[in-house]
Amino acid sequence: MDYNILTMSFAPLDVHEAQVQFALERGLPAMVGLLSTYQLPYPSRSFDVAHCSRCLVPWTSYDGLYLMEIDRVLRPGGYWVVSGPPISWKTSYRGWERDAKDLQKEQISLENLATRLCWKKIAERGPIAVWRKPTNHLHCIQKLKALKSPTFCVKSDPDAVWYTKMEPCVTPLPMVNEIKDVAGGALEKWPKRLNTAPPRIRSGFIEGITVKSFNEDNQLWKKRVSHYRIILESLFSGKFRNIMDMNAGLGGFAAALAKYPVWVMNAVPFDAKHNTLQTGILSSFSPFKLSNSR
Repeated sequence: MDYNILTMSFAPLDVHEAQVQFALERGLPAMVGLLSTYQLPYPSRSFDVAHCSRCLVPWTSYDGLYLMEIDRVLRPGGYWVVSGPPISWKTSYRGWERDAKDLQKEQISLENLATRLCWKKIAERGPIAVWRKPTNHLHCIQKLKALKSPTFCVKSDPDAVWYTKMEPCVTPLPMVNEIKDVAGGALEKWPKRLNTAPPRIRSGFIEGITVKSFNEDNQLWKKRVSHYRIILESLFSGKFRNIMDMNAGLGGFAAALAKYPVWVMNAVPFDAKHNTLQTGILSSFSPFKLSNSR
């Protein structure tokens, strides 16, 4: 939090469920969730970084299915940070009570899978390794044709993920003209990103939403929150921390609250046509019915 970064933590619904509750009680974003059969409840290109510390996910099993899901939710140029087995197996295998050769094979398989996803390894120091997703797929298109596995997904909408099963394929990035271009358009740096229309809106990709309507929505919620502050003074005094917007729309409510000591979980109905994650605020698809009165 000292770095002005929002982190969504999630853990499976088993012995780790209490950890989610502890995080929420501390005032930190957290959800119950896991990599299993269905896609994560986030649209594609949602996160700048995905971090995994000793999560013991079998990344290379099932044709790399789980790592391909991480690739889907990472933004172009995003980072995957992993610590724990099999990273640093040479010095840690005894402490893990694991066979060194098995761990070596695991890391080789992981490195190979990351390469086939067109990721670039940035660093490995001690127990931590970092890979970076490409900013576009110009080179990757030719590479995957030669490798023949994995292939690009043929699904028409990579954001339609509500109760959608994961597939062992690479989610294609939007096409670009030049190798230095960022697929889908470059995002502004934080905090300017919060109140700037995302590339998906500026490009006209989202039907019915324009830069003008996005800015008008932001101004509307700033006005509303100013009234909330008069009526609910304690809301902004540090007494409350966790807030849920059950029909977040474009995220204007959360954006207007950004300067206060609260964080907002934006619940976006699964049948909504737009989401808030490109503005840098937390969001998840939900089963709440879409309202027409927003």
